[in-house]
Amino acid sequence: MTSETLYPINGAEICAETFGDAADPAVLLIHGGSASMLWWDSELCGKLAVRGRYVIRYDQRDTGRSTSYPVGRPPYSTRDLAADAVGLLDALGIDRAHVVGQSMSGGTALTLGVDYPSRVASVTFVSTSTGADGLPPPSLPHLERPDFDDPAAVEEYVVRSIEAESAGYFDEAAAHDLVRRDMARARDYEASLTNHYAMAFDGPVDGGFADLSMPVLVVHGSVDPVFPPAHGEALRAAVPDGRLVVLEGAGHGVPPELWDVFADALSEHTASR
Repeated sequence: MTSETLYPINGAEICAETFGDAADPAVLLIHGGSASMLWWDSELCGKLAVRGRYVIRYDQRDTGRSTSYPVGRPPYSTRDLAADAVGLLDALGIDRAHVVGQSMSGGTALTLGVDYPSRVASVTFVSTSTGADGLPPPSLPHLERPDFDDPAAVEEYVVRSIEAESAGYFDEAAAHDLVRRDMARARDYEASLTNHYAMAFDGPVDGGFADLSMPVLVVHGSVDPVFPPAHGEALRAAVPDGRLVVLEGAGHGVPPELWDVFADALSEHTASR
């Protein structure tokens, strides 16, 4: 594992960390809205590294130690976040990477695959959606937005959000630990919880899911309350020769109890390419 490093990319500072041997196939992990690199747990990254992958996790803009912007006024779009990912690969000297996009960052992964196909060896969509009309809506409880001058209230709000999304897999102590560490690293945690939802969602310049030319894996929880299972099935159907792995009993994301299942599926997907 390397130490965290800040890279100047596209007028911003992007913080990244790597695991494993740089000579191995690169796997670029992009977490969802508001989530810093910490949400790709270091133990999970290590599991991928021992399976022969060079793993990169990073803070997208407005998360963690990367550049932050005024609350509610992010001057970037999905395409900019995709360009940041390419810039990070450039900074690390990586020609092609296996891209993994979770939740909201499925849009970033799609944009990378369509607009930068020469840089993308494969795409994996985790807990995400095509966004097509007619898919079932989320089934989440309403949580009141906290007072950001009250760190304890903010922590509790995010922990309860994690609980709601986790379905059957939830560890209260681990959730509090993650949120505390996330808050401590953030340049502006209110911006982290706001700006990804306020940016422009512009997507690929030309094309969509059907235009992905590289292998595609879809990973989806069987009881995901954010994007119910029909979203994963629709995504698998929307991409050429897509493969779907259902995480039984999992909600939104990959719980620690299923890290080995996920790591095995991703290792198989990214082998010999």
